Amino acid sequence: MNNKVIIFGLLDTAELAYWYLKNDSKYSVEAFTVNQKYQTVDKFKGLPVVAFEELEHYFPPSEFKLFAPLTGRKMNRSREKVYLEGKSKGYKYATYISSKATICDNAIGENCLILENNTIQPFTKIGNNVVLWSGNHIGHHGVIKDHVFFSSHVVMSGHCVIESYCTFGVNSTIRDYTHVAKGTLLGMGACLIDKNTDSWGVYVGNPAKKLQKKISYELY
Repeated sequence: MNNKVIIFGLLDTAELAYWYLKNDSKYSVEAFTVNQKYQTVDKFKGLPVVAFEELEHYFPPSEFKLFAPLTGRKMNRSREKVYLEGKSKGYKYATYISSKATICDNAIGENCLILENNTIQPFTKIGNNVVLWSGNHIGHHGVIKDHVFFSSHVVMSGHCVIESYCTFGVNSTIRDYTHVAKGTLLGMGACLIDKNTDSWGVYVGNPAKKLQKKISYELY
């Protein structure tokens, strides 16, 4: 099995990913990569930094995997862009699941970052390029699709379907049997009791109400 990994990024999330992979995984981090216009150093954490545009020439996809644990910026579109560019270069992606997370033989895709104290109950599936920050409850018989970001201490009850590009603020709650539409933003501490949301809608409060303003990131 190919366990050699290149991490995309040089900011806090990349540094955190390096710590987790180094201290709590089977992976060996060999280098970092970033888009050339953002490359300001040749080394980070004592490892080489290579321009993403030239990555395959130094670390070929036949020998190395990528890991791109970016934040939910632009409703996860920034992370999706890097993910798809890496795929176009022929790279497979690593997934990190903390040893302190509880999982139940769940189907989990690639380039996922699942931190400590997440509980993922049985029969829930998680797609590609998903971030679950620490301490979330992911209920049974649910589906989380690609390019989704959960911050900390989110409760997703059972039988929910989370469409792509959704983002959930700290301490938000989703009731059971809810269909969360593409690009939904659920604010910090919000409690979603409606069974459906509107695509690219912003929901805040308890109970959560939709704001009039739509997210413009669907245009990116």
